[in-house]
Amino acid sequence: MQTPGTQGNDRSLGELFGDLAHDTSTLVRKEVQLAKAEMTEKATAVGKDVAFITIGGLIAYAGLLALIATLVIILAAAGMRLWLAALIVTVIVLAIGGILVQQGLSRLKRTNMAPQQTIATLKEDQQWAKEQVR
Repeated sequence: MQTPGTQGNDRSLGELFGDLAHDTSTLVRKEVQLAKAEMTEKATAVGKDVAFITIGGLIAYAGLLALIATLVIILAAAGMRLWLAALIVTVIVLAIGGILVQQGLSRLKRTNMAPQQTIATLKEDQQWAKEQVR
């Protein structure tokens, strides 16, 4: 209950520091949760990029196998139609594989793994804690 002349600030210094410690602890827990969520989101994006690289690599490998088959057909064939068709398929498969690998690598290079949102809020929290101590 307030008495005349007080403004509701009759809490002791110990209580204020206790509240500050509790609030800081809560804030740190929330920041850790935010960092986990942000890193999970980034890991998911990286996983997708790795999948593009893997699929592209597998398709390029299939292209290599087709190229080898083309070379065999060239050596064994008497006519030109068979190896030309195999060569065209090989070029198309290799192009698709190359595009997928390049797309995955490009996206992976652009991914910033630092938890930017968490870093920004930690800076804000640091400023807030400094103001609370004043």
